[in-house]
Amino acid sequence: MRLLYGVVGEGMGHAMRSQVVLESLFAQGHDVRIVASGRAASHLERLHPGRVLRITGLQLVYRDNMVSFVRTMLANLRSVASVPTNLRRYLETAHDFQPDVVISDFESWSYWFARGMQIPIISVDNMQIIDRCHHDPRLISDHRRAFRVARSVVRNKLPKCNAYLVTTFFDAPIAKPRTRLHPPILRRVILDAALRVRAGSHVVVYQTGTSHDALVRELKAVNAEFRVYGLRRDLTEDQVEDNLTFRPFSEERFIDDVATARAVVAGGGFTLMTECIYLGKPMLSVPVVGQFEQILNAEYLQGLGYGRWAARVDAAGVRRFLDEAEACRERLREFRHDHNAGFFADLDQTLQAAEAEGALSP
Repeated sequence: MRLLYGVVGEGMGHAMRSQVVLESLFAQGHDVRIVASGRAASHLERLHPGRVLRITGLQLVYRDNMVSFVRTMLANLRSVASVPTNLRRYLETAHDFQPDVVISDFESWSYWFARGMQIPIISVDNMQIIDRCHHDPRLISDHRRAFRVARSVVRNKLPKCNAYLVTTFFDAPIAKPRTRLHPPILRRVILDAALRVRAGSHVVVYQTGTSHDALVRELKAVNAEFRVYGLRRDLTEDQVEDNLTFRPFSEERFIDDVATARAVVAGGGFTLMTECIYLGKPMLSVPVVGQFEQILNAEYLQGLGYGRWAARVDAAGVRRFLDEAEACRERLREFRHDHNAGFFADLDQTLQAAEAEGALSP
């Protein structure tokens, strides 16, 4: 089957999840082309040279752990110049490839290509849970306006797909048809890391959008060992300051540090959060301000007892979290994962059904 796979370029979580799905599709003999923008395109080009159609997509710009709306607007105004390039990619794909089915991981170009060419389309992502499931009002009571805005954005991003395969670490009643829930799609390196899991004495910190000085000051006031990633991106070797070890990023070492950690302090992104849940690591989540999806993840994380969430990192909050980490570990032992088996079985059946059904009417 000829497949076009769209991957949104904002953040790396979508690209990492799509990488797992793409490997399975290639192994089954499907002829796949990938359309992506930003860092996702660069990552997937390294893995699948000659298979990626690079486009220019929208982006978010962050400052001090919140979305900078002015900088985001200015950055995206510059992308207007890319419209002719994106259109050329559209025409080239329509002429040269002609896919049977399109799969989109929250990516708009591939969606509109499918609609324009009247090709079936399947949505595979975690974002659709905002719109396609019911949520406990108590979880969103403090975020009603943000919830309404996020739900509207998600609802209009990929409407009327043939099917929505939604990945999630929590159960939520399905509100709309053609929707099925699956556990998070995990990379092989994470599945293998489960064999190395133990509760060490260190705490992993992964923060990129927080004020450096404030975070360092608060962590130094806590009697614990912290291994810090993301704050000093120009490092080539470890730097030790009191109880903090700043580390240059290495995927292998980062995963090993998480697998052997006492706990993790990070943002509200779906990918790292679900990897920590699978590995049984309590997380203190600090969502990006203005990112409702991250806030929703953090609310469910805390509601399930898998961790805690906070608007910012401070010494008192970190101490409370570490005091409660053992109780979180007990709850995390209840989490179950099927090693992606159910998702891949469903995706295979859904591809066959979508090809037979054809595109849904507008």
